[in-house]
Amino acid sequence: MRGRTVGVETLLGDPKSAILKLSAPMVVSMFLLSLYNIVDAFWVAGLGSDALAAVGFVFPLFFVALGIANGLGVGGGSAISRRIGTQDKAGADLVAQHTMAIMAAVAVLFSIPLYLASDRIFVLLGAGSAAPLAADYAKAIFTGTIFLLFSNVAYAILRGEGDAKRAMYAMGVASLLNILLDPIFIYVFGWGIGGAAWATVLSMAVSSAVMLWWMAVKKETYVSINSLGFSCDRGIVREILQVGVPASFEFISLALMGIVINLIIVAVSSTDGVAVCSVGMRVVNIGMTPLIAMSTAVISVSGAAFGSKAFQKIDDAHLYSVRVGILVALLLSAATYIFAPQIAVLFSYSEASRDLASEIIIFLRVMAFFYPAIPLGIFAAAVFQGVGRGSTALAISVLRTVVFNVMLVMLFAVGFGWGLPGVWWGMVIGNLLGDAVGYIWVRSYVGKLVRRD
Repeated sequence: MRGRTVGVETLLGDPKSAILKLSAPMVVSMFLLSLYNIVDAFWVAGLGSDALAAVGFVFPLFFVALGIANGLGVGGGSAISRRIGTQDKAGADLVAQHTMAIMAAVAVLFSIPLYLASDRIFVLLGAGSAAPLAADYAKAIFTGTIFLLFSNVAYAILRGEGDAKRAMYAMGVASLLNILLDPIFIYVFGWGIGGAAWATVLSMAVSSAVMLWWMAVKKETYVSINSLGFSCDRGIVREILQVGVPASFEFISLALMGIVINLIIVAVSSTDGVAVCSVGMRVVNIGMTPLIAMSTAVISVSGAAFGSKAFQKIDDAHLYSVRVGILVALLLSAATYIFAPQIAVLFSYSEASRDLASEIIIFLRVMAFFYPAIPLGIFAAAVFQGVGRGSTALAISVLRTVVFNVMLVMLFAVGFGWGLPGVWWGMVIGNLLGDAVGYIWVRSYVGKLVRRD
């Protein structure tokens, strides 16, 4: 497809309208993805607290893979949006091809070492009795790393060209298939925790095949992928990695924070505390769905506006997203606090996990105070990623996760002796401080752009 698509016209139009139009399909698709995470935890909970803890120990490493995929996607999608802003269709195609080539190389380099190290790594991370279960889960996940990376990069490319609906369909297929396969693989086939991982891998493989068909075979998207005659352009690689590497490190910093926090939890509590954090964060993540969806729209809109040098649109997009985001976050806070007991039942219905209920309720009610500050930081990072300043977005993330979060979790949980509640409050206040810094930073930057315009 050589002409402008509806998505491209949306990107280049009114920024407020573009954010709403691009966010709505992504809210649906990310809700389905988050719902899968909830359903996955529900079925794994039936295997006991060790199984839940095992998933919690694997998740930071899985998050590293997800971070690499997200980073490449953000780097490629941001560059594509800027090419669209300058009316460069051929350039957008080249960016997509280079993004996929980098993704394939990274998949090989990432998955093989982690697969081989799975039997030892979770013992070193303090998983204890959950270590063998964690290794089983991890081996299946790392086998399918190529599908995880491809699907997330393809989602980002579709969002980068404004085709949020097609990304929604692909993500929806993966999520619904995963929800269907989980109980079959875990209980009917008797594969246990490994079944949950294989359900994830198979669903991502199907989603990847669908998007590859659209982009490379049918060529129904604005951006097309064609490996024939491919020649590496170092300038394009540099442009992708300039945003992609910092964006990946944002996720990796979150994963490292997760590993450190798991170690702190084990030190002040037990692996049951890791299980509580694991399932609780799944609930938090599903609550963050609309905010994350809006942030992907802000990246694309900011990138297209920056490419066309319409800097006032960046300002409008950022302020609008923050206002809407704070309103959504307050509603999420109220719902999480009020319905915490009902949510906790979903993860403590079996005899083996029943003792977790009270701690899950405490976690969720503390995390209700986590949501309101998120729009300040997440949309700041989105603007910086959209305009190609990935290192600035990374700096904001590192301040929030590595500096403020870990420092305050250590202070409250260990220094003040608050135990598990200290971990939860440290995460909340650490995020608040980091998000506030991000908001001040982006307002200063965007103000300079507008004055220059």
